[in-house]
Amino acid sequence: MAARVEGLCYQPIPGSDAVNARWTRVEDTIALAKLMGYKKIGIATCIGLLDETDRLTEILTAQNLIPFSVCCKSGSIDKLELGLQESEKVRPETFEPACNPIAQAELLNKAGTDMNLIVGLCVGHDMLFAKYSKAPVSTLVVKDRVTGHNPVAVLYGQNFYYKRLQKQPVIDQDDS
Repeated sequence: MAARVEGLCYQPIPGSDAVNARWTRVEDTIALAKLMGYKKIGIATCIGLLDETDRLTEILTAQNLIPFSVCCKSGSIDKLELGLQESEKVRPETFEPACNPIAQAELLNKAGTDMNLIVGLCVGHDMLFAKYSKAPVSTLVVKDRVTGHNPVAVLYGQNFYYKRLQKQPVIDQDDS
C-alpha cells in the first residue's frame, strides 16, 4: 500500500515525461490510512505542538477518520524522580514533568488505534513511543526547535547559506 500511495502522490504532466508532486505528507498519511482500512488514528503529540495537533484532528475528522491524541506529559512525574539533577531541568527549582512516551503508547494501545502518528516528540521519546506502540507508527512532525520543525533545513544550509557565511562578509569594511 505504501508503494501505491507513492504512485498516487505524483501527477503526470500530459505530453511530458515529467511529474509533479500533488500531495503533502498529511494527504499521503490519510491515503495510506484509508487504503489500509484504518479508522482510529492515534496522535502522540508534544505539548508544544497542541495547536498543530488540533488542526490535524480537524482534518482527520473531516476525512472520516477517528483521531485520538495523547500529550507527552500524560502520566508524567517530576524529572527529579527519574534521577535528574535540579541543574538539568529547563527551569530549575520548579516542578518540571518528564515526558512519558511509554504512557502515550499504552494509552493509544488501550484505545485500540489502527495507526499512530508522532507529532513533534523529542529524540529518544519518539523511539520509546515507537517501541511500545502496538499499532504501526509514522512520524508526521519531527521536533526541531531551532528550524521550525524542519531539520533538513540544516542540511540544505550547509551547502549554501552557511558556506556563504563562511566565505563572504555580511558587511564589507568599505561599506560600513
